Amino acid sequence: MKALLLSFGLGLLAALQAQAIPTIPTMEEDQDVTGIWYLKATASDKKIPHMKLGSVSVMPMTIKALEGGNLQVKFTFLIAGQCREMSTVLEKTDQPDKYTLYEGKQVLHIIPSEVEGHYIFYYEGSIHGHRLQMANLVGRDPDINQEALEDFQNAVRARGLNAENVFIPTQRETCPLGSN
Repeated sequence: MKALLLSFGLGLLAALQAQAIPTIPTMEEDQDVTGIWYLKATASDKKIPHMKLGSVSVMPMTIKALEGGNLQVKFTFLIAGQCREMSTVLEKTDQPDKYTLYEGKQVLHIIPSEVEGHYIFYYEGSIHGHRLQMANLVGRDPDINQEALEDFQNAVRARGLNAENVFIPTQRETCPLGSN
C-alpha cells in the first residue's frame, strides 16, 4: 500500500523510459524544484482503485534539497477518510532530470512543463510485482491551469498513457482532524 501511495503521490509520480523525449524539454541543472508543490493531475497505465472511487484528496507536497543533489519529498493523501503521510528520498543520477527510488529499482523523471511554474513527474517502477507507469502534473499553486493540463495530456499521450483517464484530485491544505 505504501508503494502504491508513493507512486500515486510522486508521479506523485509518473512513469517513463530513461530515453529523452524530443517534444518534452529536459530539466536544467540550475532549475529549482524545492519548495511547496500541488499535485494537479495524474495518469497511469494501470487502474488505481482509489481514483475511481473519487475519495482521494491531496495536501501540498514539500520538496527539500539534500546533500549531493538528492531530494526529499513529503506528502499527505486523504484516501477513503484516512490520512496517509509519505516521505521518500529521490537519489540524483548523472542525468539532470532523472532520480531513482528504493535503491535504484524505480525511476522518476522531473520534466518542466511548457507552462511556467509546472512540472511533469514521470514514474516507472514495479509495485507488488506489477510494472507501473505514472505521469503527474504538479504546480506551485493549487488552482488548475487549463494550459498546463493540456500540456500534461499531450505529454501523457506521447508516453502511450491514456489521456482520457487523467484524474484530478481534490486539493486540501491540511488533513481533517480525526482522519489519521
